[in-house]
Amino acid sequence: MKQGPLFSIARWIGLIFGGVFTGFLVCVLVLETSLRDYDAKVYAQVRQVELDNLDTLASATLIPTIIATAILVFGAWKAKGKDLYVPLAALALLLLILILTIAVNLPINADQKDWTVTSPPSDWADVRDKWQTSHAVRTVASLAAFALLSFSAITHRTTTTTPTPTAAPLSTHP
Repeated sequence: MKQGPLFSIARWIGLIFGGVFTGFLVCVLVLETSLRDYDAKVYAQVRQVELDNLDTLASATLIPTIIATAILVFGAWKAKGKDLYVPLAALALLLLILILTIAVNLPINADQKDWTVTSPPSDWADVRDKWQTSHAVRTVASLAAFALLSFSAITHRTTTTTPTPTAAPLSTHP
């Protein structure tokens, strides 16, 4: 079954936005890992800076990736081909990331926005650890989803229709 341009566009959007999202998560993981050596005041201050716009970047890259991947899954399902399972696994991982984000990371982010940098809460390290553990899971899931989307793009076979040669019109002139 020939897939139209929507699926080609979805494949590119999934790769581009998924790649940016994954790179973003890796950078945040590196930053958060580096913060483990610092005290509560430094951690709280850096988190306040992170929370300025990083949630917006996450949404602006994760949501298009999920939508594009869902389109790929729908197209593969409709085609009833072997191309279904790889994007379906990527979509499952992206939905896991979304669920973890909504259930764990966003509530902690909302709480941390109200922290006072000069006197973070006494349980700040426990909160940090919970956020960082969830973030590490999201990062690994995102790396796997991006790898699957990349593999799907590389191995995707498009079906093209070969034009049927037409006979030249018979000439009526001698």
